[in-house]
Order: sequence, then structure tokens, then C-alpha cells
Amino acid sequence: MPRNRQSHVTHSAEETRALAAQVAATLEPGAVLCLHGDLGAGKTCFVQGVAQGLGIRRSVGSPTFTLINEYRGRLPLAHIDLYRVRGAADAFGLGLEDYLSHYDGIVAIEWAERVAELLPEESWHIHLTPAASDNAREIVIDRPAP
Repeated sequence: MPRNRQSHVTHSAEETRALAAQVAATLEPGAVLCLHGDLGAGKTCFVQGVAQGLGIRRSVGSPTFTLINEYRGRLPLAHIDLYRVRGAADAFGLGLEDYLSHYDGIVAIEWAERVAELLPEESWHIHLTPAASDNAREIVIDRPAP
């Protein structure tokens, strides 16, 4: 499948959220965002920006312990954190397959690489890496071509 790749550098959490809000404006129902990066790389911050872009007013935090949080906006958002999941078998118990195939909104998955074999081919992949300065992040967005 052809892909489009863009690279960005943000210099604050606000810039990361603004970039993510721009991405949210382009998303269609059923889009799956796979977020990759180490602890503290900015994955949850990016999802907060997606939520802002979708008009979600509730505070968005990491669902590390609840695993899945859902929010209502222009499109619904399912925020999934797989940090505590060991692999695809664990994820099936969460109902992840329903989110990946039948959800009428946006699915944002932190630590998506833990279930790589379950991810749809047309998923977006967002890689966040700390850059040279303290607050800077390199964000590579790899999305399916239209």
C-alpha cells in the first residue's frame, strides 16, 4: 500500500498538540492512529491534540491502568494504551478487534507495536522521538496514501 510520510519538529507540548489537531481535521471515521515512542516521548500529548481537533472538551489522560478511554466529539475517540499488554492474545480480551474493525470514530493506540499483527494495513503510524532540546520532539507521520 502506498504511504505518505511527513516529518515535523515541535518545540513544546502546545506545538505537539497543535500538530495533532491539524492531523485530526483530516481524519475519517474508522482511522487507526498507531503511536510509537519511548516513555515520555509525547504519545499522550499527541492524542490530547487529536482530541482537541475533534472538539472533545474533556481532559484526556493516559489510560495506562484503564487501558481504554472513550470520548465524544465531532467524531468519537477511543484512546487505547497497550503498555501493560504483552501481545495480541492479551489485546483480544480487551475487545481490540472490535475497535479495529467496527468503530465509527478514531482509534488512537499507544504502544501499538505490541499488537502489530492485528493492525489494519491502512493504519496511520506516528513515531515520536525526543530531539536535541528538552521539549523538542521529532514527529514522523506515516499515513496511507489517498
